[in-house]
Amino acid sequence: MDFITAEEKTMLEEKLSELRVHDKALIQRIAEARALGDLRENAEYHASREDKAMNDAKIKELEERLSRAQVADFSALPQDMVFVGAIVRLKDEDRGDDDLYRLVGQATGRFDLDYVEVTTTSPMGVSLMKARVGETIRVDLPRGAKRFTILAIEV
Repeated sequence: MDFITAEEKTMLEEKLSELRVHDKALIQRIAEARALGDLRENAEYHASREDKAMNDAKIKELEERLSRAQVADFSALPQDMVFVGAIVRLKDEDRGDDDLYRLVGQATGRFDLDYVEVTTTSPMGVSLMKARVGETIRVDLPRGAKRFTILAIEV
């Protein structure tokens, strides 16, 4: 089971809808290319078929992800426990500085946010999940273990 926020679910559903609309355009493109004649040497036809196959794979991936995803319900959780969607202020015990991190099901890839996105399957995400304010967590990273203290849950 994959925990995601309501915001992430909406984003995935919108992406799936866009891919389905694009699929109809690809079907039309294949039909137009087929009408051009000999399919053995028809580059447009083969390119269109390849594009459709890639689009179908993305649709299938999103449908599977949505089918096994569960939207995180924050109402039943203690207020001091880290869960998907929480923005957490962590203090790096080695450096002494603190930063904001958000635990997400899937990263958006945006770098203009006020926080660093951490997926639930990453080493940091696994360590953060269900940790509480005041705890010091250990994160096993490729360059060695790091320790962070959870100072606060901002959201």
